[in-house]
Amino acid sequence: MMSHLDRYIAKVVILSVLSVLGILLALDMVVAIIDEFKGKDGDYGTQQIFMYVLMTVPKRIYTIAPLAVLIGSLLGLGMLANNSELTVMRAVGMSVARIGWAAIKPAMLFVVAVLLLGEFVVPKTENYAQSQRALAESSGEAVSSKYGYWHREGDIYMHFNTVLPGGVLYGVTQYVFAEKVLQQSLFAEKAIFQGDHWMLQKVKHSDLSENKIDAGQKQTLRWDTELTPEVLKVVVVDPADLSILGLHTYTNYLKEQELDPKRYLLAFWKKVLQPLAIIVMVLVALSCIFGPLRSVTMGYRVFAGILLGVLFRYTEDFLGPASIVFGFEPVFASVFPIAIFAVAAAVLLKRAA
Repeated sequence: MMSHLDRYIAKVVILSVLSVLGILLALDMVVAIIDEFKGKDGDYGTQQIFMYVLMTVPKRIYTIAPLAVLIGSLLGLGMLANNSELTVMRAVGMSVARIGWAAIKPAMLFVVAVLLLGEFVVPKTENYAQSQRALAESSGEAVSSKYGYWHREGDIYMHFNTVLPGGVLYGVTQYVFAEKVLQQSLFAEKAIFQGDHWMLQKVKHSDLSENKIDAGQKQTLRWDTELTPEVLKVVVVDPADLSILGLHTYTNYLKEQELDPKRYLLAFWKKVLQPLAIIVMVLVALSCIFGPLRSVTMGYRVFAGILLGVLFRYTEDFLGPASIVFGFEPVFASVFPIAIFAVAAAVLLKRAA
């Protein structure tokens, strides 16, 4: 009998989470489309906007998954509570811990799905989406695209208007410094990776000295650099959208270049701990159902759960930048909110048991 009840709870929770996920995703996409129309430029038209938003759907699912699990679990368990089904389950000997485990098991499915999505799908779709948007908005001039990417390698500062998968760059700008003095500037319309180097095409360069500036043009120019298409896949995507392996690889690259890797370390730990955060959201939902809010209406429980979810996200968003500014380890910025909410939910559930 208990196994039937477990499956019933899991079914209710899964359907509720999927419903909430669909609603939140639809709202997020509508807002994104409106924002893209406000800022469209160049050849970035209606078709490109809809394609861009469609390609960013995996990222949006990954981002809203913890909140969807929280609200969905609240709605599913709240519906069971309002129908007195949870009361009946407890009357036949089902403990709060057993009900909680039955609700956590379907959440584990979402944990696995979200982990696979963030590791294998989001980096590729975001890379493609960002590249296509930048290509549509770029006018082919130096440092022209507002969605371009800056990068530093030693004393060379670079900007790429567009980075396409497969080792193709558009709008490559380089500034070479020596002792904080600009020595050379270069702009190439296109660069193609040749296996161990890049070949710049349609190059304009200027060499600066104390008394004169020598300017010239070349059809092609070899460019030797440690940057590879694999590294650039990481550069063009926001740290939060990278895979765990990609973050680890690029963090090591930044350390080799003696650059600050904290932004990427922060994203790394957030991704590693994302599954645990989803489980904690289920515990928070359970605490709202069986804890101090068990005697109030379902609407109030959902409202309280949303507030807790928003508070969790704000705590993460505050501690993340704080770790970079104040210099404490990024891992603590990710662990602290999870630990606090987990302890609070555990205490409330223990009282209800």
